[in-house]
Parts: sequence; structure tokens; C-alpha cells
Amino acid sequence: MVQQSQPGAARERVLAVALDLFARHGVNGTSLQMIADEIGVTKAAVYHQFHTKDEIVRAVAAPAFERLYRITEEAERKRRRSERAETILAGIVDLVVDNRRLSAVLQTDPAVTHIVRARPEMQDLERRITTLLAGPDPDDDLLLGTVMVSGGLMNVATDPRLAGFDDERLRRHLLSVARRLIRLRPPPAPKEEPQVT
Repeated sequence: MVQQSQPGAARERVLAVALDLFARHGVNGTSLQMIADEIGVTKAAVYHQFHTKDEIVRAVAAPAFERLYRITEEAERKRRRSERAETILAGIVDLVVDNRRLSAVLQTDPAVTHIVRARPEMQDLERRITTLLAGPDPDDDLLLGTVMVSGGLMNVATDPRLAGFDDERLRRHLLSVARRLIRLRPPPAPKEEPQVT
């Protein structure tokens, strides 16, 4: 049996194993008993940390969604539309690239949509992000580009055809393509300091 000296460590272990099992078997295909077996503890030990599988799903997704809320709030504080759009776009791309396995679970598992993404606060967040990317009154092309960007980022980051892309290469290309779709110019390159000789 695995020793669990700290409750926080036990909780994090459950979440890490659950994410791995969700990625392999889906949320509906993963039971609390499977999580317990993978860790090497009793089902009661898992229940001690989480009372339901839905709680585990929400806890697995919570850090990414909290980060997305922070990125959204940061972008909303920017003055110009281009700054707001660049801040939210770069933040989402970083989030997706940093969390490829979680993105795969969030995007492809219908149970996650039911448990997490269908919540009213998530729908509000999606509306806010769309406004940040496209502005308050986008034309049809810009709205369509925004929907393609927001829906496609997680799919692209988890597509097996792009498995050979390292994080930096994937990040660079995602930003480049997404900017074109939402008609956003890249930010100016930082000016180089003149070298003193």
C-alpha cells in the first residue's frame, strides 16, 4: 500500500492518476475503483479525498480553468482591442500547450462537457473570451474565425499528427495561424538595446 503522509499529496496523487486514466479510458470508462487500484489504495481512501467522480473531474480541470479566468481578467484590463485580443490569445495558447493531455480530455470527452463546460460560469467565460478576441460587434468573418480559433486550439494541440511538434514550435505556429484567422497583427518585436563598445 502507498503511504500517504500528507492529505494534499494524497489528493494530488488521485488527480494525477485520474487524469491519466481519463485520457486512456474516458471519464465514463474510468471508475473510482480503477483509480484506487492504480494508486494501490482502497476505494475508501479515494472516497476520503473525493466523494464522487464528478468532483474528481472538476478538480482535475480546476487549475486550468482558474488560469483561464486570470488570463481573461488580465486581458479585460487592457485598453485597446488588439491588446486584449493578443493577451487572451497568447494566454490560451500557452495554457493549451502546457496542458496537452488535459486538453485532450476536456475537448473529446462528452462527460466532461456535461460536468464542467456546461456550467453557467463556463458559458459566461466563453462569451467573455469571444468578446476579447473578436470585439463587441464582429462581422461574420471575424466571428467565424474566432469560433474556429477557440474551438480548434485544443483539438490542434492534441492531434496525433502534431505529436512531433515541441512546445515552442507548436506555440509559435498556433499563435501565427490564430492571429491570421482573427485578423490580429503580431505585436511589434522588442527593440534591441544598442550595444556599448
